[in-house]
Parts: sequence; C-alpha cells; structure tokens
Amino acid sequence: MMLKDSITKTIDLVMLVDDNDTDNFISKRIIEITKFAHSVEVKSSGKTALDYLRENQGVIENLPNIIFLDINMPIVDGFVFLYEFEKFNEFVKNKCKVIILSSSDNKRDIDKIINNNHVIKFITKPLTEVALDEIKLSNI
Repeated sequence: MMLKDSITKTIDLVMLVDDNDTDNFISKRIIEITKFAHSVEVKSSGKTALDYLRENQGVIENLPNIIFLDINMPIVDGFVFLYEFEKFNEFVKNKCKVIILSSSDNKRDIDKIINNNHVIKFITKPLTEVALDEIKLSNI
C-alpha cells in the first residue's frame, strides 16, 4: 500500500533545461502522460533557466521541485549552470533538486557532475516512465 502511495505522489513543478527542442518535447510529453508533475517549465538554455530561478527565488510555488538538466548546451552548459546554482540561497538549493538528463556517455563528465552536491541522479536520455517511477520511489 505504501509503495503505491509514493508512486502516485505528484510533483508540483518540473523544469526541463535542454537546448534540444525534440528532447524537451519528448520529456514534457512523458511527464504529462504519466502525470509525474502538475506543470512543466521548459527552458532552452542554461542562461534562461538561471534567469527564471533568479526572478522567482522568493516565490515558492514558482520554484521547481526537480530540474532535469542537460550537460551539453552552448554558452551556459550543465557545469556552468551548477556553478551558478551554487550561488543561490539555501532555500532555492534545498527546494530544487537537480537531475542530470543527458545523452553524454563521457565518463569524466559523468564523474564530475555526479560528484556535485546538488545533483541527486544521472539519467540517460530519453526520459522514460521507468526513470520517473524510480525518482518518485526515491522520495525526492
């Protein structure tokens, strides 16, 4: 019974940060189809995602519970995003859990990014229903 409850728990807001429109479309659809989150905020660059967080850092309901972050993006990539994310107040850093969603299989990149304090999980694209269930089961 308890297992079922944790799977049916819905997350308020998810942010997708990826410069690939097709990946964002697929990820958003799987989140909507599975009812993983009430709403999805899509940002096509690390910079627009950081700007959104800065603008909303005082508004709890506008902050995402989970940020799905791609590593390889132009200008502000996943590493730069995490460096800048570190500068936010504790409230923002505690509310927004970062999950890397990437097609990168570069071991050095993966090791570097999963050792970041704010990254709670690494998922290989594409986002799947199984991956979303695992996230819910881990009580994020």
